[in-house]
Amino acid sequence: MTLVRRVAIVGAECVGKTELAQRLAELLPGHFIPEYLREFCDRLQRTPLRHEQWHILAEQRRREEQAIEQARASGLRWVLADSAPLTTAVYSELIFGDLSLYEDAVAHHGHYDATLLLLPDLPWVADGIQRDGPQVRDAAHELLARRLREHALAHAVVGGEGRARLQAALAALRFV
Repeated sequence: MTLVRRVAIVGAECVGKTELAQRLAELLPGHFIPEYLREFCDRLQRTPLRHEQWHILAEQRRREEQAIEQARASGLRWVLADSAPLTTAVYSELIFGDLSLYEDAVAHHGHYDATLLLLPDLPWVADGIQRDGPQVRDAAHELLARRLREHALAHAVVGGEGRARLQAALAALRFV
C-alpha cells in the first residue's frame, strides 16, 4: 500500500493557495483537492451563512478522505489540500463570532503530515464571490497564524512570489 502524505495549504483569501497546491501536485506528483468553499459560493452565488459553515467543514474533510483513497489507488504519494477545515473554523470565528468548529477542525488537522501557511504578501485580486478585501485578508491571516500556534499545530510559513514561493514550499516539504 502506498504511503500518502497529506499537506494542508492554508491562508487567508487571495494568497495563492490554489495555484500553489496545483503546482505542487504537478511537480511532486500528487492529488490536488480544490477548496470546497469556492465551489459552494459559485454554485449558490453567495457567501455561506453561519449555519452552513459546519457543512463546508465536513464536506472539505470528506473530500480529503476520498482523495487519500484515490491517491493510494493511483500510487501517488501526496495529497495537497487547497485549504483545510481549520480555515473554515477561522472564518467562522472572524465573520460570525462562532468558535464551535474549532474542536473538530483542530482534531482533523492532526492528520496532516505538513501544513503550509501562506503569507498575504501577494497583491490582492478579487477572484470570486466570496472575496472580502485586503483588510479582511490580513485579519484572517493573523487569526489563522494565532490559532495554529495556540493549538500547537506545526506549520511552515511560505512567502514570496512565483518561483520563490514554490521553492519555499518544496523546501518545507523536503523532510515530510
